[in-house]
Amino acid sequence: MKHIASRENPHFKALKKLCQSGRERRKTGQILLDGMHLIESYVQQFGSPEEIVVSESGAQRREIVSYLESGHAGRSVSVLADMLFEDLAIVETPSGIMAVVMQPRSLHGFNQEIDAVLLDGIQDPGNLGSILRSAAAAGFRQVLLSADCAQAWSPKTLRAAMGAHFMLDIHESSDLPAFLSGYRGQAVLTALEAPVTVYALDLKGPVAWVFGSEGQGVRPEVAESTPSSVRIPMPGATESLNVAAAVAVCLFETVRQRQKY
Repeated sequence: MKHIASRENPHFKALKKLCQSGRERRKTGQILLDGMHLIESYVQQFGSPEEIVVSESGAQRREIVSYLESGHAGRSVSVLADMLFEDLAIVETPSGIMAVVMQPRSLHGFNQEIDAVLLDGIQDPGNLGSILRSAAAAGFRQVLLSADCAQAWSPKTLRAAMGAHFMLDIHESSDLPAFLSGYRGQAVLTALEAPVTVYALDLKGPVAWVFGSEGQGVRPEVAESTPSSVRIPMPGATESLNVAAAVAVCLFETVRQRQKY
């Protein structure tokens, strides 16, 4: 094990840069997983991490000790002083363990004949992570993000998605209008003024659900490329739904319609 106690340590600086900088993640091809659940989700799909990073106090926890002794942790383990680990952590109560892994690459290119979730300008990492989690749970494997979405592989998005990333084909910086122009299924977006409700739409065939940013909705060029729109009925006094909630409603209505009773 390598013990690190100084903020001037070059390896600690590299870890912090990886945590904070999307440019660094793209440059190195590495991402940082925070917490045992994320690490175990990764290991199930891809095997041992490049490196495990634990805090001094985390190294004493039974769950983390068991993992380090399991043989799945790989050969590189760094132990950080608690104050240094807290500098990397994204939550108030640090998990005590992180992993450096290579960012999984999509194994499949765009497929314009199967279900898809298209996200245009979703800028909140928490919302993006929740959407990815819903997509994975609903069986929508293909997710396309416009260039101005939050970074899919940032620590905050990863934590919010709870391992969903490793079950999805995620395409960042996608040209959404180009994908929609050749899509062979039904492309649908949500709109408050749409005459048809999501529950009246036939969703048994392939569908590309399109969702826009929390404040602005989808860009005009994306809307123009999406032939159908639906509304989510809201009999209460609320004007609109959080985008992550809207995604969940639409995806699981799709699931409901395809269930065989």
